[in-house]
Amino acid sequence: MKFFIKCSLILLLILNVSCKNKDTNKLIIAEEELDIQMIKAYKEGLELLNKGDGLGASKKFNDAELLYPQSIWAPRSSLMSAYSLYSSMYFIDAVYEAERFLKVYPKHEREVYAHYLLAISYYDQIIDEKKDLNPLIKAKENFEIVVDKYPNSDFAFDSKLKLSAIQEILASKEMYTAKYYFEREKWIPAINRYKNVINKYQTTIYVEEALHRLVEIHYVIGLEDEAKKYAVLLGYNYKSSDWYEESYKVFNRDYEKISIRKKNKNKKTILEKLRSLIQ
Repeated sequence: MKFFIKCSLILLLILNVSCKNKDTNKLIIAEEELDIQMIKAYKEGLELLNKGDGLGASKKFNDAELLYPQSIWAPRSSLMSAYSLYSSMYFIDAVYEAERFLKVYPKHEREVYAHYLLAISYYDQIIDEKKDLNPLIKAKENFEIVVDKYPNSDFAFDSKLKLSAIQEILASKEMYTAKYYFEREKWIPAINRYKNVINKYQTTIYVEEALHRLVEIHYVIGLEDEAKKYAVLLGYNYKSSDWYEESYKVFNRDYEKISIRKKNKNKKTILEKLRSLIQ
């Protein structure tokens, strides 16, 4: 009886091990099949991308990601999907894919590329910054992440250039709005807009004009001391600027007449010299 029980236990153990081995083998085979399918989908995505079919490529890369989400190729497929959409100018869809990557694969080694792709997708949506600032702001946020968090990356240099361009665009928006108020003699909102240009966009080409306009407005409303303050600031930083000359005219109404007389005098002197050479 004891011998029978022992034999039964040994048989059960053998069957159990055998079943486990079969299950393990099935799992290995299943993983191998998924791996093959994923690689095939990824390659098809690359082929479509090379042919210029970004939308079709994106779908194939999504298939590759879904087939084997535990694989190291899943996040790469996700990024390739976003890039494929961007390359075919599906910018809104590219934004969605890049944002999804950052949510699904946080702190991934290619996070910097996702932020750059997100930024450039927003940047290329800018059509008329006077109507819609949202793409501009979103682009700025992501370019700043690239520059601040990954200053030594391959994308940092271009991100800095794009940020400079964005600063110019935002400053031009402020100048456009300020001009609107200026022409309607709404002095306070015009002053605030010009001050924004000076305080927020100091490296742009619009600072000189903004300073001059502040000179003009303060002079017109009778605040001459304030006008002089901005004129001094303009002169100190941009003395050779045409806008400084314009500000100088605000305080010296006879300046233009004097300049014309000087030009005529110089002209006359040159003519006299030429005549003396001929004689």
